[in-house]
Amino acid sequence: MYAPERQQEILRLARDGGRVDVVSLAEEFQVTAETIRRDLKALDRAGLLRRVHGGAIPVGRLDFEPDLTERESTAADEKDRIVKAALAELPTEGTLILDAGTTVARLAAALPLEAELTVVTHSLPIAARLADHPGLQLHLVGGRVRHRTRAAVDAWALRAYGEIRADVLFVAANGYSAEHGLTTPDLAEAAVKRAAIAAARRVVLLADSTKHGQEHFARFGDLSDVDLLITDSGLSPEDAAVIERGGTEVVRA
Repeated sequence: MYAPERQQEILRLARDGGRVDVVSLAEEFQVTAETIRRDLKALDRAGLLRRVHGGAIPVGRLDFEPDLTERESTAADEKDRIVKAALAELPTEGTLILDAGTTVARLAAALPLEAELTVVTHSLPIAARLADHPGLQLHLVGGRVRHRTRAAVDAWALRAYGEIRADVLFVAANGYSAEHGLTTPDLAEAAVKRAAIAAARRVVLLADSTKHGQEHFARFGDLSDVDLLITDSGLSPEDAAVIERGGTEVVRA
């Protein structure tokens, strides 16, 4: 297959799936990762794709958002390692805010049965997981429920977070970088995340390394708003150092 034919097929895959990654494309076309990177660079220069960390997305798709089922199965091993590290950040007592996100949901499922905490969340899946936990005082924040993420948004949710002060927030992001901060595809969800950050004394971002360098439509904060980023070893030591120079501690699980 000639390079122009391969690039046309890469563009089709990106438009169909919303995203392509270097490793999968190299396997698909039986070429080296460097060859794929050159293809993505050519498509980026042509204005057809936008390169992101590890791959590319179609131009005009900064609002792309996989559904909940797809996100739950993505980077599962990395998310499990992130959750194991995040458990060390739980306070012995006090209040947690759990943001809507599949990695945060895994943390919710892993909360020890002996934990005695107050938990606040606007995520219906997380609330359902924790409803029978014997040691928690669970508070579910209300609002309009986004079908895509099963998260409550809009005025009710914003008002609720404006009325509390929590010890730790575990927050999720669809994209993060030192340059562009914390982003997500939906403005309403970004507003709730911003309110949750303002309501917490300590902010812990749980985000796997594939989200590093990604940029989405709605920005909800700077990386400097985050006290600790827990990610996986796919984030390079160099990228971690750049983030830490901005004042955010990084744990690569």
